[in-house]
Amino acid sequence: MANRTVKGAANVHGQNPQFIVEKIIRSRIYETRYWKEKCFGLNAETLVDQAMLLEYVGGTHGGNVQPTPFLCLTLKLLQLQVEPEIVLEYLGAAEFKYMRCLAALYLRLTFHSVDCYKHLEPLLKDYRKIKMMSKTGEFFMSHIDEFVDSLLNEERVCDIILPRIQKRHALELANQLDPREMIVDLDSEGEAEMARDVTESLAAEREAKQQQQNNQEDALESHGEDGSRPERRSRSRSR
Repeated sequence: MANRTVKGAANVHGQNPQFIVEKIIRSRIYETRYWKEKCFGLNAETLVDQAMLLEYVGGTHGGNVQPTPFLCLTLKLLQLQVEPEIVLEYLGAAEFKYMRCLAALYLRLTFHSVDCYKHLEPLLKDYRKIKMMSKTGEFFMSHIDEFVDSLLNEERVCDIILPRIQKRHALELANQLDPREMIVDLDSEGEAEMARDVTESLAAEREAKQQQQNNQEDALESHGEDGSRPERRSRSRSR
């Protein structure tokens, strides 16, 4: 009973929400002490208390495929099928960065393509450091924007195969999304100078390519397609 999806839950991507997590990983989660002690009896409100206690992001680790608390709570969100409005509240709780990451993952697993881009792309400006656990159980540092970028571009995150979403450019062509604006922070003089250097470098590269193309066209004009020598030089020799 404790492992069943909440009664009346709607299918997500054509299946039971919990089935988004692979069966072997679900089984491992159900067996963990964290699931049995910390996730039992949770609802959308009380789950927040556990989410605020998270200390790192991760999927499974070790040879015995041990799930992290982060992954356990992800499955619990799927089991409860938390309402979108509540998920967005989790996402907006900027002071709790690991709860924000948890909400971002759940959102990516359950929301439609357009909503995924609309709600996740603003987090690409969140450059705060987060601690992550690798599959070997070792910790390493990353950033929220990197985690969100992986949600939008990778096929698997935290050992969960992400549902496919439409490519952004396809949604732009369909007028479902506005073109993404690349915003560069130029507060410091050094950053402004770097941006100028990049702009000049790109301009020089374009000019060099154009010059190369012009040279090739001139060569084709002076040498016929059949490889004959220039007509002008031939006439001079005949004289």
